[in-house]
Amino acid sequence: MKCPFCDNMESKVIDSRLSKEGDITRRRRECERCIKRFTTYERVEETLPLVIKKDGRREPFDRHKVLIGIQKACEKRPVSMETIENMVDDVLVWAQELGVAEINGQQIGERIMEDLHKLDEVAYVRFASVYRSFKDINEFMSELKDILNKPKS
Repeated sequence: MKCPFCDNMESKVIDSRLSKEGDITRRRRECERCIKRFTTYERVEETLPLVIKKDGRREPFDRHKVLIGIQKACEKRPVSMETIENMVDDVLVWAQELGVAEINGQQIGERIMEDLHKLDEVAYVRFASVYRSFKDINEFMSELKDILNKPKS
């Protein structure tokens, strides 16, 4: 680790501590040349795929967009913020574990709808109505019929 005072590349670790969440390691270091101390922080680098949008654009995977979409679907429903956060985390882990450089936005939406269907059918219908952009009431009714006929898993 390069010393911020003298640019020396040799330092020793004096102390290491994990953050409360356990995702960041704080290290107290001492430069072997100038003997000054400094602090570094380590975190695991998340490698999320790029999202291919409907119009062909590619953009970075955005956790916040997933969170907002699920929150809107679950608004005024008996779904805790903790449950929503866990669902978002599950989607992120799923996307990372695919091990691909790019993922179609439709796959993400389908995964979210699958999770919402298990969690809360009203939230599922809300999300699906926006995500699938129903053209008329018949498409919407068809989706509702599918929900009513499909056993909840």
